[in-house]
Amino acid sequence: MGSHAPFWGAPTSYLNFCEEDYAITRYVAEFINTLSSFVYILYGLYGLHQLHQRQQSGPRSIPYCGLIGVGVCSAGYHMTLKYHTQMSDELSMHLLTTPLLYRILTFQSTPQYTKITGIILSILFTIVMVVHMVMDEFLLHAVSFGAAVLVITIRTLRIIPREIKDQRARGRVSRVALFGVASFAFGYFVWLIDEFACGVLTGVRGVVGLPVGFLFELHGWWHVFTAIGGYIAVAIIDLISSGEVARDSVEKLAWPLPVVGRVLGDGIDGNEKRK
Repeated sequence: MGSHAPFWGAPTSYLNFCEEDYAITRYVAEFINTLSSFVYILYGLYGLHQLHQRQQSGPRSIPYCGLIGVGVCSAGYHMTLKYHTQMSDELSMHLLTTPLLYRILTFQSTPQYTKITGIILSILFTIVMVVHMVMDEFLLHAVSFGAAVLVITIRTLRIIPREIKDQRARGRVSRVALFGVASFAFGYFVWLIDEFACGVLTGVRGVVGLPVGFLFELHGWWHVFTAIGGYIAVAIIDLISSGEVARDSVEKLAWPLPVVGRVLGDGIDGNEKRK
């Protein structure tokens, strides 16, 4: 694949991924990484559409808007490979996790605890972003984002069995939640491969050619799997904190989650019946 003259000029971001720059068009630096970022946007739009149908937007729409923001900023970053778009991409990740942290940590809490939690999270968000952008300190951003994901995961998995009384609904929601964790973990796994085995991946793409070579753009798969995991976190936290979990809740989530709920549920239910 040959490179085109970059429309956006030379990259100024301090991270550049394994995908060859400007290989498809001069207007997009990393074509697959940009295109795959739209998965976040699609899941966010689906969530907003579901809320609109139930006439329940307002504050509940904020995390879905955060998911859309991640997609927009990620696409802008991979399209231009500029420093300021990289900063917006990393900022958007915290704009998604911070409202989720606030919602899951203040669930069924007192007004005083809710207020204090909001203040603490706002202060931590400001510190992380100022240090990250002023000092170009990537480690704090990565650690704080990872810690936020971990807290959201642990807290959500603990609340599900406590708040969902219906056994079948609880089982399906739990399995979808665990699928979200697995999706995020697998996305991180392929991100590591893309980072540390770039030479091998580039060689494979050169051998198989296009369009099959697109399948080996693993950072793009990181976007897909983390978009699924992020959407699951937003949707399940919204369901639990709103008290709207029902037997058919998983069926109303975006693809492939209804399939996941049915397939995993049928397999587990079948094993239980045979015992």
